[in-house]
Amino acid sequence: MQVYLVGGAVRDQLLGHPYHEKDYVVVGATPEQLLAQGYQPVGRDFPVFLHPDTKEEYALARTERKSGHGYHGFEFFTSPDVSLEDDLIRRDLTINAMAMDDQGKIYDPWHGQDDLNHKILRHVSDAFSEDPLRVLRVARFAARYYPYGFTVADETLALMQQLAQSGELQTLTAERVWKETSRALMESHADIYFEILRQCGALKVLFPEIEALFGVPQRPEYHPEIDCGIHTFMSLRQACKSDYSQDVRFAVLVHDLGKALTPREEWPRHIMHEQRGIQPVTEICDRLKVPLQTRQLALAVCKEHLKCHQAFNLKAGTLWRLLQRLDVLRRPERVKAFVQACECDARGRLGLEDREYPQAQFLLEAMEIVRNIKAQDLPPEIKGPDIGEMLINKRIEAIAELKHACPELK
Repeated sequence: MQVYLVGGAVRDQLLGHPYHEKDYVVVGATPEQLLAQGYQPVGRDFPVFLHPDTKEEYALARTERKSGHGYHGFEFFTSPDVSLEDDLIRRDLTINAMAMDDQGKIYDPWHGQDDLNHKILRHVSDAFSEDPLRVLRVARFAARYYPYGFTVADETLALMQQLAQSGELQTLTAERVWKETSRALMESHADIYFEILRQCGALKVLFPEIEALFGVPQRPEYHPEIDCGIHTFMSLRQACKSDYSQDVRFAVLVHDLGKALTPREEWPRHIMHEQRGIQPVTEICDRLKVPLQTRQLALAVCKEHLKCHQAFNLKAGTLWRLLQRLDVLRRPERVKAFVQACECDARGRLGLEDREYPQAQFLLEAMEIVRNIKAQDLPPEIKGPDIGEMLINKRIEAIAELKHACPELK
């Protein structure tokens, strides 16, 4: 029995990229042998075991054969006769098809080190095109390793285009698409994930609402980059640059979907695009089964982002009602996330990436002020329904005072 460290841990160790998970492949063993040594079985489709002490994953070397459609359309075969090379050739990219023994020796039958050195994401074999999930994985790796200068090999991109055109992407479950996408959103260059999907034709299959933004113009005095799709990716880049949460990044990604629904005769103006965006944001969240908290912020940013930009021009009562809709008293973190997403929208514009956005600090100060006005601070003679009404009046008055003292309005 021989044990090898495989996949991402080997790749990232050679690249000098931080990693946390370690996966191992076991050659020349049976499930019974691992069970006898105290390994715990966890694999449903093929034998995967947890180490009795470290709880790291150990998988028996295996081969696979396409037997149906989609990510699950495979039959797996394990045997002590399956070699390390047999196991590695079924992997997606050459840089993921390397192994290391306990002495630190690298096994690289598919030239992953060469591609690592040349910064190329290249498929191992034509079996790549049998698994549609690999389109998303390659796009995610492209986003992760973009700072190192990695690009997708032309022949790999061609296979991804074939998969996008074949209908295989539609066999992916919502859970798998969202899992890959949510992970990609947290990469330092999440926009590259969506850009690669667009290049291979997968964006219009999996995210047609985002694809529809490309080619839609905006007013150049507000959007020097003009194109709605370019603006969306630039805004997402701002969210990544600031290391904002996954919820904020997703909200930024979908904040302008309504602009794709603006009638052509109204271009480049997009009046009512916030309201028009509610339906496509809801549809994309429904289709991908996006978590409730993520969906709620996305819808709030879609509907209200212009009000954040216009904060200094809004009446105090209007600002209070905006904060109320954001659930300021119970969920101040949502207000903060909302402001962050709006800031990314404001800065995701050509030549305006470093612009000041004082509306952010203004709304956060307003949030703190209204949260600090509590019922126990009211005169004791105020009773019953009058308490709620006076609290609202006090909060609106406090916002008005904040506006009066705001240097941007002087």
